[in-house]
Amino acid sequence: MSEHDTNNEETDRENPIMGGPGTAAAETVRMQREAERLAEPVDAASDLAQRLGLRPYPVNYWIVDYDEMNELVAYGGFQERYPHWRWGMSYDRQQKQGQFLGGKAFEIVNNDNPAHAFLQISNSLADQKAVITHVEAHSDFFANNKWFGMFGQDPDAAALLDRHADTIRRYMEDPDIDRAEVERFIDHVLCLEDNIDQHIAYEPVSSDATDGEGPAGGVEAQLEELDLSEEVRRQVFDDDWLDRQDGDSDRPSFPEEPEHDVLGFLRSHGMQYDDEVGKAVEMDDWQRDVLEILRRESYYFAPQKMTKIMNEGWASYWESLMMSGENIADADEFLTYADHMSKVLGSGGMNPYSLGLQLWEYVENSENRRNVVDKLLRVEGVTWRNFHDRIDFDEVLDLLEPDDLVSSVDTDALDSLPAEDPRIDADSLAAARDGAFDPEQYPWRLLTYEGLSERHYSLVQPQNRGYLARISLEELERIARYMFDDARYESVEAALADVEYTSGWDRMREIRESHNDVTFIDEFLTQEFVDEHDYFTYEYLHSSGDYRATSSDYRDVKKKLMLQLTNFGKPTVAVADGNYRNRNELLLEHQYNGVALDLEQAKETLSRVFELWGRPVALRTIEKQYDEHDLEVARRRDREPDPTEVGLEIRYDGTAFTETELDWSDVKHLAATDIDYDTKPEDWLA
Repeated sequence: MSEHDTNNEETDRENPIMGGPGTAAAETVRMQREAERLAEPVDAASDLAQRLGLRPYPVNYWIVDYDEMNELVAYGGFQERYPHWRWGMSYDRQQKQGQFLGGKAFEIVNNDNPAHAFLQISNSLADQKAVITHVEAHSDFFANNKWFGMFGQDPDAAALLDRHADTIRRYMEDPDIDRAEVERFIDHVLCLEDNIDQHIAYEPVSSDATDGEGPAGGVEAQLEELDLSEEVRRQVFDDDWLDRQDGDSDRPSFPEEPEHDVLGFLRSHGMQYDDEVGKAVEMDDWQRDVLEILRRESYYFAPQKMTKIMNEGWASYWESLMMSGENIADADEFLTYADHMSKVLGSGGMNPYSLGLQLWEYVENSENRRNVVDKLLRVEGVTWRNFHDRIDFDEVLDLLEPDDLVSSVDTDALDSLPAEDPRIDADSLAAARDGAFDPEQYPWRLLTYEGLSERHYSLVQPQNRGYLARISLEELERIARYMFDDARYESVEAALADVEYTSGWDRMREIRESHNDVTFIDEFLTQEFVDEHDYFTYEYLHSSGDYRATSSDYRDVKKKLMLQLTNFGKPTVAVADGNYRNRNELLLEHQYNGVALDLEQAKETLSRVFELWGRPVALRTIEKQYDEHDLEVARRRDREPDPTEVGLEIRYDGTAFTETELDWSDVKHLAATDIDYDTKPEDWLA
């Protein structure tokens, strides 16, 4: 299954299922029939999601055909985007994936209030139901995750993107502006689209804040004001003289701290190089406008990139529970659903569905286990030291099994169901008794959140029955140390009577509110998780020229994953100095995390940054160097050689690149350190 999730806020409530926009008249009847077929599954999924503790935005479902779906995928889930060749390339790639690789996009969901989801009419009913349950969970995540709340400030993102598209289209159609120049400028900006400060909310850069030369001014700016001839400048103010001005350590730092919002800095202080006059001049109004538009969109799409693993895992978890655990998929649909779901979870590479689902299940199991162990450690005679000897785990699991009331609701004996039981929904029971609905198809309509949590209690599921017994002594000691309630139980049975079946789901919702992928993995990817799912790291070995498994230590696995997630998996680069060398040059610094930059790509990006700065630009980084003798020795001994890390500065002046090796003292602050990722939105905003 493939989703492209985007984030809007509020629109007027519309019919829950409808034909796609622009549907041809001949397709209207077919679309309407599909909408009618899906009305009941939509109602059922929405009801069940609420009973499971989800609080999604209301969802409007649109039926679209194959071409419309590919267009939506190409546009990142929206019907209208600014003119650019990237969308055509994306459309072509999506079509070829469907034609030659057997993959297709089953749905797209936009986060609105109400949300909007697009279903492909060619989907089977099993696939449509899977999509609908998946979408309900996505909508819950969008509505409740604080990262989406922090970035999704526009009340109608679709309208926002439409306005952006209209603005850029007008510039392209303006006879005074070269259309090709607009496209080239967009290309320059898109090379930096992830270079924003993803940990703060978007703030527009107003035109009043623009200062092409920056507060420091710079020697170059002062020379420009003298309006000297090029011959005089070369004779009197040559490069040696300019270099001697670099030692002005008293000039104010610009910016005072490294600026991670590179696009915002360029919007405030960037210029363009004018070949005719041979110097930097102010950007045109359309350039500043386009830059700010693209920067705004980068901030808008940031939370989707930051929560891909959490979001897809969350949707997969609740989709699986609703489709198989509560029979939203009928018996004749289940095999189709199971086959497609297994392909989604089994696809290779960095699979956000699989990893996310595994982590959410681990969170649920861990919290449920902690709650059970907390009760068992209060049984008379049981301590964390003798826990494994005194506890009969088979007996515990038997006692934790849901009783007949919730495990198999007897819909033929409604009059005997206890309406006062907190696990029974008294209102739904009364409605069923009055014949308002038939509970035979969906018995869960008679259960409350408490009843459903007991019905699906994770520790008694066949795949998890060994989870309780394998708790470590270290974990037992930790739980015992922080047991504030010292009430004792006379027996195991009495202790388990107080188990909170909702604890796992409650904890999952708490985590869903505050974390992003980096903090999620940092906190919950443990050695137990790595061992359970057989995760390991692999490295390219310079000594042998191939890849080999290198570690199954959770710290190494975590570091590898975080390298792919931090800053959306892109190099972290910040503005270090907007008046570098006291000449209004731009100095960027790469936060080196053990992975060296691709220098050719770095140069290509620098050449584009020059187009947005208008003056020379430089980039400082750290690269790895291998001695040929050490490589040869390593090959003979079948081990990896130790590289030498050296500082490097790449500079581009608009015509040529220069590379300068730096003293370690100049780049030491860029070297990787142990970074604390375990922070929440409130910490970032404090």
